[in-house]
Amino acid sequence: MSAPLRIANRDARRLWLWTNGLSGTPVGPVDVMGMIRALGFVQIDTIRNVTRAHHHILWSRNQNYREKMLWPLLRQREIFEHFTHDASLIPMDVLPMWQRQFRRLGERAARHDWFQSGLGQEQIAGIRARIAAEGALSTHAFETKAESREMWARPPHKKALDQMWYAGELATCHRENFVKFYDLGERVFPAHLREGPGEAESALWLCDAALDRLSVGTTGEVQRFWAAMEAGEAQGWAGSRQPVPVEVQGADGAWRSAWGAPDVEARLADAPAPTSRLRILNPFDPAIRDRVRVERLFGFAYRNEMFVPKEKRLWGYYVYPLLEGDRFVGRCEVKADRAAGWLRVTGFWPERGVKWGPARVEKLEAELVRFARLAGIRDIHWDVARPGDGAGAPRP
Repeated sequence: MSAPLRIANRDARRLWLWTNGLSGTPVGPVDVMGMIRALGFVQIDTIRNVTRAHHHILWSRNQNYREKMLWPLLRQREIFEHFTHDASLIPMDVLPMWQRQFRRLGERAARHDWFQSGLGQEQIAGIRARIAAEGALSTHAFETKAESREMWARPPHKKALDQMWYAGELATCHRENFVKFYDLGERVFPAHLREGPGEAESALWLCDAALDRLSVGTTGEVQRFWAAMEAGEAQGWAGSRQPVPVEVQGADGAWRSAWGAPDVEARLADAPAPTSRLRILNPFDPAIRDRVRVERLFGFAYRNEMFVPKEKRLWGYYVYPLLEGDRFVGRCEVKADRAAGWLRVTGFWPERGVKWGPARVEKLEAELVRFARLAGIRDIHWDVARPGDGAGAPRP
């Protein structure tokens, strides 16, 4: 085996941002399917702080994107909705390889205590029969009630619907105001894509596709990309495919072994330096989804604190990382009220060692204007001091 290709930290960051579609100025004609295919999938999330995560992720890559552009692709069967590491929208051409994930997650849900609905097989069959007869139905079409008021409690029919959804027996037909409508998988998934190769071949394909969308990654990172296989399968892929061995320098100067895509050298040569534009990234953006990786590459320690008790948060409820060029320069907490037409900056924390002079502040304020425009908002207010005007010091 040849000596590993060594990738210095600055080059690794440049390659990672280019791979994630965050290098160029985010303008031009909007190709939503092109963006989703390039990323592999887009995570969806219920929280609409300014805009929901899936819209923000796409907008970060092309700021001409608008919210109305996404959901028609689900109705047109260009994408399907299922579970990677979380609920996601996936290109329909991945469906044949996804049959293994339907089997894996369907079996896991059937075994898991949380998904035991308490409904008898006849009742579950009745739920399916209603959908078969009436067409796509949302959870609101059924009347069973949750046994408790706890945050994660679900009514029995919702557990039954989800179990069939994980197994691919049911599928998301469309969403209305983000409410999911379930239909039979056979009516949603194109017939010619419902059969896939065997488990082993599908796993190899998914690993290849993961490394293609990582450019550089460890075996574990390849495995976790789709979250559709076990560690042993990813290890078997590495032994079978023998991807390009690389050593990647972290922000701390340490070198770590990983794998590169077959054309990694060409990617390194072609990947441009990222634009100096300052970007407000979503907490669920794929560029920062792997918190360990982003800290290793950028020295940026980030965590999502939505489900952390308020008194234990370091930052805030919904905090956006701020990316400028190839480094993270801070984070801000932003809240919006679309009906009232305002967006408020309720928290701001610069990164250690980053000076916020007038030019950088101007970049942030320009990005806030663009971000507000996506949500149809004009009024922007700072509830905390602007950077350079006494904004709080970074926390550890």
